[in-house]
Amino acid sequence: MLIISAIQELRDRLKSELSVAFVPTMGNLHQGHLALVRQAREHGRCVVASIFVNPLQFGPNEDFAKYPRTFEQDCEKLEGLADVVFAPKMEDLYPEPQQVYVEPPPVASELCGAFRPGHFRGVATVVLKLFNIVQPQAAVFGKKDYQQLQVISAMVRQLNLPVEIVAGETLRAEDNLALSSRNGYLSETERAEAVRLYRNLALIRESIVAGNRDLPALECAAIADLEAHGWRVDYVSVRAAASLAPAKTGEINLVVLAAAWLGKTRLIDNLEICLNADKDL
Repeated sequence: MLIISAIQELRDRLKSELSVAFVPTMGNLHQGHLALVRQAREHGRCVVASIFVNPLQFGPNEDFAKYPRTFEQDCEKLEGLADVVFAPKMEDLYPEPQQVYVEPPPVASELCGAFRPGHFRGVATVVLKLFNIVQPQAAVFGKKDYQQLQVISAMVRQLNLPVEIVAGETLRAEDNLALSSRNGYLSETERAEAVRLYRNLALIRESIVAGNRDLPALECAAIADLEAHGWRVDYVSVRAAASLAPAKTGEINLVVLAAAWLGKTRLIDNLEICLNADKDL
């Protein structure tokens, strides 16, 4: 496995590769990330994983400065899974103040975008930069960041990029908490409480599958339960899975998404809901 930081060196390494699969990360890798890298192997003979904490996607009061940076441990975990680790330097990826941005679709201003203004613009911009550098045939993104997956997929379609976007399933702990780099911020007590987010999403899914179509009531009940146990909720929302538009009558592929604060840690999660055609909304 090669570790490369220089853009031209990476391009030289990859120029003879006919099939490159790419997994962009911000490091502090866990088993969820590694599952995406393993999945990438199914889509390319050469697997590239990047590690870069992207300042454009952090707001002024967010955790860019304290975001865990564990580069050596990350490389150890990637050994045997990736062929190349691309770890660009800040001054190489942003050689001058960034004034050209990717403007994401309107859905990027909803859900997490409503609480993190500019976040998805920063994500889309750095991903386009990385695509231009790596030039992969496929790139793997986890469903854990469901809205991010939709934004990147829209960018690829609308900018006619020759990249197949592959969705990776969310990996969970034994108690069903979605694996996340930010889980490390949780205290022992908070970690035990954190699974409540998944439980509420699972309850909404079960209720919809059983025939309950009062989505606002289901959302409000989940918010109330979380708040009653000390959470600060950004949103709980049932959306159309393909577009993240509000769910409409006749939708059979849905997703329920949530973001909420437990102490100083913001957790996100989602569950897809696939209804039979005769059990639509």
